[in-house]
Amino acid sequence: MDESFDFLEELEDFLSGTFHQDIGSPEQALDEFIKEASKKCLMVTIKHCEEFLNSELTKQEKENNIQNNAEIYFPAIELTPLQWLIQLVEQIKEGVKTK
Repeated sequence: MDESFDFLEELEDFLSGTFHQDIGSPEQALDEFIKEASKKCLMVTIKHCEEFLNSELTKQEKENNIQNNAEIYFPAIELTPLQWLIQLVEQIKEGVKTK
């Protein structure tokens, strides 16, 4: 894979590994991830998410990528996939402050 898109693979791994069918809720999965991950891991996750959000992918490509890798029913949480990911990054940043 092209080095410039390494963040995409990392993001896909994070989303599919954290927000899968066995979670109780997206909030619970995120809380668990923040609690169990090291500060360095959280910082790297933020970096990959921000690289993805700032990438040249179209809005639709970004939305599709998030939907395809996070098993979340977005209408139920009343957010678009991009809104959710932006909110998620902010929550992880808050989690870094507690480490």
